[in-house]
Amino acid sequence: MTEELFDDSDYYTGPRLDKEMVRRAEEDLGVRLPDSYVETLLLRNGGTPRRRCYPTPFRTSWAEDHFEISGIRGIGGARGIDARSGGGSAYQIEEWGYPDIGVVICDTPSAGHDTVMLDYSECGPYGEPAVAYIDEDRVPRRVARSFAEFLQRLEQTRE
Repeated sequence: MTEELFDDSDYYTGPRLDKEMVRRAEEDLGVRLPDSYVETLLLRNGGTPRRRCYPTPFRTSWAEDHFEISGIRGIGGARGIDARSGGGSAYQIEEWGYPDIGVVICDTPSAGHDTVMLDYSECGPYGEPAVAYIDEDRVPRRVARSFAEFLQRLEQTRE
């Protein structure tokens, strides 16, 4: 699965993940991470996906019908979702004014002007979060019912 999902770059890849790191991240973030996200990270702890384009039925600041991601964040390390520095989800929510609906899980080429988050606003911190795209207007737009669906719908980058 990781050979199909990620390219060779290790820029977004964190340290080898174990269950204790997941437990600590969930405790720090105050949420239960979805199984599909954790299972992906146990194979490879974040990375640059081969398919980075996500189709949308709405216009984004990126394009008329899609947005692009540059990386899927892992757990641990400087770029992990639980990092206390500039790489972490909590820092990004505060720094960029994203809505406090969950966890920032992707970087985009805009370097902060938009993002992708696990959205716990309907399911609560221990439910199965949807995936939301947050554009420059900071309005969360649900793009997938789950992280697994989000991964399945990623497409090749458009020219």
